[in-house]
Amino acid sequence: MSLPNYFLADLPPEAPLSPAMITAACDTLRRNREKYLRPRTTTEMIGLLCEVAAAWLEPDDQFRRIALENGPAETGFSRPILETGLDGLFRQFTPENIQKLVAQDLGPAERLDEFAAGALARGPNFLVHIAAGNLPNPALTSLALGLLTRSAQFMKCASGATLLPRLFAHSVYRADPKLGACLEIAAWRGGRRELEEVLFARADCITATGDDETLAAIRAQLPAKVRFLGHGHRVSFGYVAREVLCEEMVAGVVARAADDVIAWDQNGCLSPHVIYVEERGAVESDTFAARLAAELATRETTAPRGKISVEAAATIASRRAVYEAIAAHRADAKIWSSPNSTAWTVVFEHDVSFRCSPLNRFVFVKPVPDVAAVWPGVDSVHGQVSTVGLAAPPERMRELAQHFARWGATRICPLGQMQNPPLTWRHDGHPALGELITWTDIEI
Repeated sequence: MSLPNYFLADLPPEAPLSPAMITAACDTLRRNREKYLRPRTTTEMIGLLCEVAAAWLEPDDQFRRIALENGPAETGFSRPILETGLDGLFRQFTPENIQKLVAQDLGPAERLDEFAAGALARGPNFLVHIAAGNLPNPALTSLALGLLTRSAQFMKCASGATLLPRLFAHSVYRADPKLGACLEIAAWRGGRRELEEVLFARADCITATGDDETLAAIRAQLPAKVRFLGHGHRVSFGYVAREVLCEEMVAGVVARAADDVIAWDQNGCLSPHVIYVEERGAVESDTFAARLAAELATRETTAPRGKISVEAAATIASRRAVYEAIAAHRADAKIWSSPNSTAWTVVFEHDVSFRCSPLNRFVFVKPVPDVAAVWPGVDSVHGQVSTVGLAAPPERMRELAQHFARWGATRICPLGQMQNPPLTWRHDGHPALGELITWTDIEI
């Protein structure tokens, strides 16, 4: 793989980073924003984002090829999983979808260009992203939203997780070198205070994704003037209504549940740890679990799980051993798992308590008599649930969605779409584009 040295992350791994280099990069970004980015119109930026996304969807695109050929080694995801995940993101970047996002969060799109309907919307002059290393799509979306708000951007990636943000930034540079010069991609191990202090002191706004401890550590370093948008630990689960547990529909429901489990190998906050299944369907809940296990076995042949660490594999093996022992002594508990590997696991148990999965395609299936029985089980994660994936007939979807929304879930979607949110998704219940904005009202 050979890329031009446009960004700090393009430098050889042995090249050291210094506070002076970070300072110079920040100053250059600010100057370039004033010259090249701030004067652009919203229409121009929407066109650029759609152009970049369309290129990524072309099979022979240079950056797509590099991502799919080299991505598995860096990200740990197999090529089919990487391809499906990236395509799902870039298909979202259409003029209609971006305009819908702008209208939802800001009202008239002209507000990003000039006073319209009594207000002007301004993005940060200099926006810093602290990206997590588990999934690429949130980082790429952050860069896209920052371009839309005409912000110079510095993305600090997790060590060893720069490839896809770099490739996206290079694709922006290819489409418009002047706009590419308003981006910077770099990586270093967390805790390098001498680099972070320089970067944070120059930021107007910082976004960060990670565990709650990481976010607290970042927040503690920030000057008072810097706005901080943090996205911490979240979990998700699925819910299957009895009406769809019939022979005519259950195969599709199982397939959609498998889609959510294998998407990004279940490593995102939107992946289901648990799937609650209503009892008294024509297909029993334990049969649903068995069919899900069979579907995951099939998917392993077409979209295999990526490589995982020895520690992650050991955790899965340990959890399996616990449930194998339980299943050996209780008729109401069962476990299915991939032979001779940790590739997938399905645990069926009647205990409704939400259990965090060790991920990497390890999912719990739990029968419940009705939706009210779920509440005691998920009480331990109240306030931490991002997404609930529903499988239900149309006449029950809105009723169930109302229950989960009032309980506190911030996103409810059809099962099978949990890891593929729309651009208009309000991340953790907050408008992703709108959160970046500072408003100026006009009263003349």
